[in-house]
Amino acid sequence: MSVSFDLPSGVEKQLQVALGDLGQAAKQSLLADAYRRGQISIGGLAKTLDMGVIEAQQWLADQGVPQNYGLEAYRADMRTIERLLPRE
Repeated sequence: MSVSFDLPSGVEKQLQVALGDLGQAAKQSLLADAYRRGQISIGGLAKTLDMGVIEAQQWLADQGVPQNYGLEAYRADMRTIERLLPRE
């Protein structure tokens, strides 16, 4: 899929100096925002950016994006831990 939009010349040049490849910067920004909104999983983000999940988690942290780890995910993890490591 290809997405395009126009920027005023001065803004484009300023952003190119700051960000380099604007196409890649726009792609990363879109994916970070989609993850932040819960519209894409960490696995989907990692695959799209051609990196592993741990690398994607670090990349998101570097971008200032917190992990989507809510109460339900925590409870599911706790159930898994209890199933795998039962208390005696």
